[in-house]
Amino acid sequence: MNLHYRPKMSRQGLAPTHAVTVTNQFHEQREVQVAGESPLTLKVNGRELVTLMTLGTHPEELALGYLRNQRLLEDISDIASVEVDWERETVEIMTREGREITDWEEKLSKRTVTSGCGQGTVFSCTLDKLYDVHLPKVSLKQSKIYDLLTAITRFNEIYKRAGAVHGCALCHGTEILKFVEDVGRHNAADAISGWMWLEHVAGADKIFYTTGRLTSEMIMKSAHMGIPVLLSRSGVTHMGLELARDLGIIMIARAKGRAFLVYHGAEQIEFDARPKPPPRS
Repeated sequence: MNLHYRPKMSRQGLAPTHAVTVTNQFHEQREVQVAGESPLTLKVNGRELVTLMTLGTHPEELALGYLRNQRLLEDISDIASVEVDWERETVEIMTREGREITDWEEKLSKRTVTSGCGQGTVFSCTLDKLYDVHLPKVSLKQSKIYDLLTAITRFNEIYKRAGAVHGCALCHGTEILKFVEDVGRHNAADAISGWMWLEHVAGADKIFYTTGRLTSEMIMKSAHMGIPVLLSRSGVTHMGLELARDLGIIMIARAKGRAFLVYHGAEQIEFDARPKPPPRS
């Protein structure tokens, strides 16, 4: 191994956050930062390998690390170049002559979709049918958001005992119809979707709650479940916000206690329980 070898690499890291305007629990607007989220398709010698959802700050290192950890290439000197093109949302890895990936079909024939953040799978049919979904325009009371957040504190049993999990809930008003915990929020969301399918439960009058961040994948899942309101204890990504705007989903995040931020749909919320603002110094 050549300890001094470095492949030719682009430097196309993205800014990690974007400024957006939100409405807080006092019905006041302010500017906050949301994390970026961008698709990046890895190609090796022109052959598509996988698409990752990423913050985009270190895309070249991400591509190299993925190849290394998947054991698709064993030596950094096998790689000639790593070039990121954000307009095409691709990173092209070229190997040196005679250093191509061997047994490609065998290595890729069995794939396990992990629960790891940023490496879930989105199939083309999911995207193709996304804009066929027509969600109802609903209204929501601030007081009911608080009541629901209080009700949810009785759950998260696995997290309370062991940590390292996310929880998702299907809610009707302040009633928790189904609560699922899993190592990944996507797994928990899929389990709830399966339960809804089996039990013939419609999503039009429901709220979907998650402890995890609201990424584009979570927006897609909510839309395909027919649920028009998303509530999260965590934050949002820029792509998730843009998709929520496109689909007309109420997006509420950073929700804990009596605080929350409405990233989209503030005009559909009745602010009937505004807390007293803190004293100004």
